[in-house]
Formats: sequence, C-alpha cells, structure tokens
Amino acid sequence: MALEARFVPAAFDFAGLLDALAIGIAILDSRGTIEYLNASAQTLLAVGINQSRGRPLAELIRDPAPIESIVARAREGNDAIAHRELKLVPTARSTSHFVVDCTATPLDSERVLLEISDTTRQQRINRDTALLTQLGGNRLMVRQLAHEIKNPLGGLRGAAQLLERELPAEPLREYTQLIIREADRLRKLVDNLLGPGGVPHKTTLNPHELIEHVHQLLRSEAPAGIVMLRDYDPSLPDVHVDRDQMIQAMLNIGRNALQALGDNGRLMLRTRALVNATIGPNRYSAVASIQFEDNGPGVPPEIADTIFYPLVTSRPGGNGLGLAVAQELVTRHGGLIEFESRPGRTVFTMQIPFEEDSDG
Repeated sequence: MALEARFVPAAFDFAGLLDALAIGIAILDSRGTIEYLNASAQTLLAVGINQSRGRPLAELIRDPAPIESIVARAREGNDAIAHRELKLVPTARSTSHFVVDCTATPLDSERVLLEISDTTRQQRINRDTALLTQLGGNRLMVRQLAHEIKNPLGGLRGAAQLLERELPAEPLREYTQLIIREADRLRKLVDNLLGPGGVPHKTTLNPHELIEHVHQLLRSEAPAGIVMLRDYDPSLPDVHVDRDQMIQAMLNIGRNALQALGDNGRLMLRTRALVNATIGPNRYSAVASIQFEDNGPGVPPEIADTIFYPLVTSRPGGNGLGLAVAQELVTRHGGLIEFESRPGRTVFTMQIPFEEDSDG
C-alpha cells in the first residue's frame, strides 16, 4: 500500500484532463442546464465556458430534440444510452452542421454526463471513398457498354447506306435517312457517356482566370432574371490542371444550376483555399474549393445518391450527363465534386488539390 501511495498525486487536474480529450464532454443538471463543457465541446458549439454555464443545452443547438431524448432515456433507465450519426447544428454557427455520436450517462440522481464525438470528417471520408469506388465501377461499366453499343451501330449505319443506294424510290430513302440519323444520335450519346478528352494535359493556371471565363459563358446563356454573383479569394494559388477539361467541368455544373433556377434566381461563384483537406482517403495540405451556389428548389431526394451517375436527371428532356462528365473530369485531376442541397440553397463544390502528392 505504501508503494502504491507514492504514485498517487496529491491533487489531480481533472478539468485539464477533460480539456485534453478530443471528444466533447458536457455535464447537465436535472433541468438540462449546463454545469460544465470541456474545450472540445466549447469548440463544437462555438461558445465559451462562461457563456455556456447555467444555460440550457437546448439554447445552444438548433434542433435539440434528439439529444434531449437521449438524456431523458438515460435518466429514466439510469443507464448509458448511445445514439449514432446525429445531425447537430449549433445556434452560434447555424450555417454549419456536424454529424456526431452521442452517449448520455447518469452521474447521480440529478446530473448526466453527455459525450459528443464529432464524426463529420470520418463520415465525409467514408462518403468520398464510397463515391470514388462507385465512380470507378461506373466508369468501367460505361466503357464496356459503349464498346458493345458502338460496334453494332456502325454496322447498322453502313447497312442503311448500302440499302439506300439500292432503293429506286426517293420516298423510301427517307426511312434509311431516319435510320442513319438515329444511329448518329446514339453514337453521339455514347461518346458523351465516355466523356470528353483523355489523359489531362496539365499546365499551371490561375484558377480565377478559368472561373471568369466560365462566368462570361454562363452570363451569356442565363435568362435576364438570373443574378450572378462572385466571391473570390484573391490569395488562391495557381492550380495544375487541364484547361479545357476544367472549363468543361465548371460549365456543366454552372449550366446545371441555371437549369434548376429557370428564369429567376441567384447563382454565386465562390473560391476558397481549404487547408488539411481530405479527398477520399487522401489528405492534402491545401486544396482549391470552387463552389456554385444557387437558391433554386434543390436536388430531389430520390436522386441525391445517384446524381453523378450517367442518365440520372429530374429535368424533363435532360440526358443526365452533365454532372457525370464533370465528376469524371475532376477525378482525373485527383479531385472530387460534392454537394449539399435543401430547398433554397444548393452548393456544388469542386475540390482540386494544389499539389500532386498527398498523405494517404
């Protein structure tokens, strides 16, 4: 016992220990009022300890019902209750939302310990990795399908041309011309599925020169009721990209936004530099973030998971190739297109690494 006592400190800084944790810790009293927040919880909720103490947790979260339910169930059952992948929107930073895992544990008859683990980054890595995997499989499937379609189309077109030479009557040749036109249309559709270009021919370019060019093209196509705004980060470094492919990707995203807006609305083009960013499983010291934000009706939920697949569209008469081709072109540069959408705010974000190498 004497030997053990030598290793027990006379006073232990439990607050310092809790502040060193990456997980957020909150202690709530019987009314759901905050008694304590550690440093991680303060950062997550964007509030200091002095501003939070004595306030209901519900005041710091825009939709507190899910967390309040966990706390209530922990009190009733006098046992720890956990819930995964909750959406948390702090009232102090309502433009951002986080995905968190929460565990509520009763400390005594009144107080509850609430653990809040921010899993947003891991969720994003998982989502990006799944998207890249799907794109890889999708790319292989499309190329195989295109090969199988283009061969018989060529034979069909050639046979129609030979038949046309043998037909004596001009009216009958209208049918062979119809076959030839439809074969050409299907071949063009297949070529679009494969996407423009090939291996990127990269050069070092100013990203704002590219975006300004895209802005001018979109401005010339936009109806009079569309307001186009720009919010550029002037400190954004040059990027190493294929000019034509990158312009095509941006145009596809911008045109998709204009089509969603119709005759009236707002389209914002925004650039930022993101530090310590991840694209799929890769971490980069910095990436260029190029955003197209519109205030249209949003992406229909039924196509949200497949919006980057070819032929997926909610627009009558659309071919569903614009976003699929844009994603293909951006992934050739080691980047990725992501989106978030709700009615009144849809943001498509292109992320392009500045450097060639990454930390896996």
